[in-house]
Amino acid sequence: MTPSSPYGPPEPPGAPGRPAAQAPDGRSTLLRMHRRRRRSLLLGLLLLAAAIGVTLTRGGEPPAAEAPATTQGQMGHGGGAGAHPAPTSYPSVGAGRFTVADGQTSVYGEDGPLHRYRVVVERGTGQDVDAFAGAVDGVLTDRRSWIASGELRVQRVADAGAADFTIYLATPVTSERMCAEGGLTTERYTSCRLPGQVIINLARWMEAVPDYGAPLDTYRTYVINHEVGHEFGEEHEACPGLGEFAPVMQQQTYGLQGCVANAWPYLEGRRYAGDIVP
Repeated sequence: MTPSSPYGPPEPPGAPGRPAAQAPDGRSTLLRMHRRRRRSLLLGLLLLAAAIGVTLTRGGEPPAAEAPATTQGQMGHGGGAGAHPAPTSYPSVGAGRFTVADGQTSVYGEDGPLHRYRVVVERGTGQDVDAFAGAVDGVLTDRRSWIASGELRVQRVADAGAADFTIYLATPVTSERMCAEGGLTTERYTSCRLPGQVIINLARWMEAVPDYGAPLDTYRTYVINHEVGHEFGEEHEACPGLGEFAPVMQQQTYGLQGCVANAWPYLEGRRYAGDIVP
């Protein structure tokens, strides 16, 4: 709505209750015009100052969004996806050095070869290594995870020499560099797995992916089981059908393709899988 003048509409000469105005001389006319210009200038300056104040209150210009990521290469253990959210409360780059979670867990699983893993967090991420290790332990020792097969066991250790593989939590820049060393392109967006290295992208750990349709904890469980699944020799799988649960080895970061988010390889005690993606 257009704002009205603060002075109200002008009354015509001779209106009731007001004497008719006398015709102004040229000097009076110029003086009134000068005053009006000065009032207009002051009003404009006040509006400009208010606009600047609002901008500063909102923190200045919004951060630029990352460029859309491209599709993962042939190995397919990472890769990009479009329309992902801009970074919020985590850094895009860290120190490039890692802190190791101390201690070790018990051995979990009924039988089969023992897979020892180590957990590390990049310095400068603002993430607690013990909290991340606890989240990883909670996933891999769950009876819906890979130990449900009864054919393998897991244990977290702190010694690099005793570990079969290491699970990293790394910033987007560092994770991209690490994955690229194995020939994978992630565009700083997804996680990846290389032999002996499960690299979790901090951005996905903090934000999951758009339109996932499940809580952040579900995505975190999925990404650990998915990348560790590759370490255990599992390949990518396809969505079984519209409205079905997504296999944990489906590339859910790319989108669910009509399936429903699922974080576990075993459902109701049975291995849940889709067709192998060629």
